[in-house]
Amino acid sequence: MARGIKLGFRTLGSAVLVVALGMATVACGQFGNLKAKKHFKDGNALYQQADYRAAASEYEAAIASDPEMLDVYFYLGNCYDNMYKPARKGEAENDSYLQKAVKNYEISSQRVTDPAKKKLSLQYLAASYGSDKLNDANKAEPIIKQMIEMDPKDTSSYFGLAKIFEDAGKFEDAERVLLQAKAAAPSSADPLNQLANFYSKRGEFDKAVATHEEHAKLEPNNPQVYWMISAFFYEKVQKDYTVPPKVKADYIQRGIAAADKAIEIKKDFMEAITYKNLLLRMEGNEETDMAKRAALYKQADDLRNRAIELNKKRAAGAK
Repeated sequence: MARGIKLGFRTLGSAVLVVALGMATVACGQFGNLKAKKHFKDGNALYQQADYRAAASEYEAAIASDPEMLDVYFYLGNCYDNMYKPARKGEAENDSYLQKAVKNYEISSQRVTDPAKKKLSLQYLAASYGSDKLNDANKAEPIIKQMIEMDPKDTSSYFGLAKIFEDAGKFEDAERVLLQAKAAAPSSADPLNQLANFYSKRGEFDKAVATHEEHAKLEPNNPQVYWMISAFFYEKVQKDYTVPPKVKADYIQRGIAAADKAIEIKKDFMEAITYKNLLLRMEGNEETDMAKRAALYKQADDLRNRAIELNKKRAAGAK
């Protein structure tokens, strides 16, 4: 009987111990969560002051107190990202910051459930593999493809991947991705601007012109587009001495036509008036008939004077 009572007492004691330990665990968890919140709050204050080293210390303490506080990982990664200096690449401590940034961006992108936060983590993770950092297009590509799958209509993801390919010298891949961006957002001018700039840098003038003209069809009442086209033709003729005379004459006329369209839409468009003036002077320089040349110069002078007056009015308005 006594043994039974003793056994029962020991069993009861174990049950009480389990409950007590459970309560202690909950209390510790709550305490750890409170500590984590405090460290996170302090870290955020330091982060806003751009004191990334001190903020990182607070964020590390927050994670140590509560590893499930998932919002911390992105900010911790971004602190290390900001501490990394490309000019000191190759120094062990400096390079370790970038590795820590990547590690925390990866944790954030894998574990956060909010789509916006997940996408932001992926964006910064992909940027870590850019030419000014780890310079690894192969690592960046699957990350950005994941971003594209999350939001196929967000062209910024395509632009980021194209930039990484371009920096890596993978120009065909860069063009392919920009064309994908264009297909993903057919009513947006952004992919066309990106493509035109890409072709310009590559020296692919005809493709750049075609893309600018496609932009004009998309926004037929936007004078800025036609002004850009006129400026584009002017720059080509003015700087490229290899352009054959007949082609040069064609470019000048197309540039003037684009400037005329811009002025038709916006009569006081000073920049378009200025470029028409410059293009008319170019046409005059090529004209062998002196009377026609004088007439072109006269028209150019009138436009120049008009542009000067518009500039004065603009300056007076600014004052």
